Amino acid sequence: MVFVLVAVAVLALLVGVHRYVWRRLVGDTTVPGSALRRAGTVAAWLLPLLSIGALVSGRAGAPFRLQQTLAWPGFLWLAALLYLTLALLVGEAVRPVLRWVLARRAVDGGTADGVGVGFGAAAGSDAAEIGSSPAEAPASGSPAAPATLVVEAPAPPSSATHPSRRLFVARAVGGAAAVAGLGTVGYGTYGVLRGPRVKRITVPLAKLPRSAHGFRIAVVSDIHLGPILGRAHTQRIVDTINRTQPDLIAVVGDLVDGTVADLGPAAEPLAGLTARHGAFFVTGNHEYFSGAAQWVDHVRELGLHPLENARVEMDGFDLAGVNDIAGESEGQGPDFERALGDRDRTRASVLLAHQPVVIDDAVAHGVDLQLSGHTHGGQLWPGNYLAELANPTVAGLERYGDTQLYVSRGAGAWGPPVRVGAPSDITVVQLASRRA
Repeated sequence: MVFVLVAVAVLALLVGVHRYVWRRLVGDTTVPGSALRRAGTVAAWLLPLLSIGALVSGRAGAPFRLQQTLAWPGFLWLAALLYLTLALLVGEAVRPVLRWVLARRAVDGGTADGVGVGFGAAAGSDAAEIGSSPAEAPASGSPAAPATLVVEAPAPPSSATHPSRRLFVARAVGGAAAVAGLGTVGYGTYGVLRGPRVKRITVPLAKLPRSAHGFRIAVVSDIHLGPILGRAHTQRIVDTINRTQPDLIAVVGDLVDGTVADLGPAAEPLAGLTARHGAFFVTGNHEYFSGAAQWVDHVRELGLHPLENARVEMDGFDLAGVNDIAGESEGQGPDFERALGDRDRTRASVLLAHQPVVIDDAVAHGVDLQLSGHTHGGQLWPGNYLAELANPTVAGLERYGDTQLYVSRGAGAWGPPVRVGAPSDITVVQLASRRA
């Protein structure tokens, strides 16, 4: 029942937002019956249907070619709707100011015209009266009656009586909102398709021996291979990671949004990852929407080492990994006791866990550093404020007791291939020994 109420509320909100955007961008700016209005109205119906199709086609098992066809326009419209709405809301504050400015200019121009017309009319009238009726002319020696000049200032024009002014304001505000909203989406799309940039941070670990000082881990999360981001996206990420020449590579979940059958070729460039101590993988929640067991087997075939609630000993520290929380629905959730329970706590430890919310379990098991993703840094501003409600850390490095948590913004994007205020990244984490 609660789900139905939430679904109805979300649907009502989307209908209201689409109606508002149509009114401001189409209804207020076009002439009834015009081709532009008809095209805008068709788009207002078609685009949300494409968005719904993009969201449900994968889960419904639609052919992958159909998913790709729906994904680009459908997901991009979701981002465009967000920023068009925000820009139009800002425009609501600009709209009355622009009307006032136009009204003032009309008043100033109308007053000047009124003065000239009034004076000319009065002078002409007096001259006509004097010349046409001598009997009415003033007697000789009598002072002439002064002409009376009456100037009436026009009333300030209202937008209601000037439809052309209303149309100008609507088109100016709507056009500016369209440029701002679509420009934001375009730039955010470019940022995703360009590929992630490299971040570098140094994390001191109290238990890390001098022999492991300077050990570099390339952390990549949330690649999100799918109907939009494919093989070329994977290759860009692999090339970027390899250029950093890390000692170890950590792929921290949400690699894919689809099955091995559809996305296996897109993931193949991962076989080219190179690091002295290899590449390791843990599942994210999206793997469990896409056949986690099959993906674990596939990444193993590509040369990555899955850590399914497991641990390996590196030179100077323990590297552990746990399954994502979403695996609990399949009996494959995180098992911290299995991954960390019997280890030597005098050794430093690094944990790979997709979601930051498991930090309390990491603290309880004496983990020194947890590496996570999942949040995308909010991906689309102001989504970071929503992400903060559900995650202890949205992006960056923070300390929880004796445990440090680093959260990557991720290397891809879910849904709209757009990032605003949360650029994608691959992070090289350099471990530092306090004994060095």
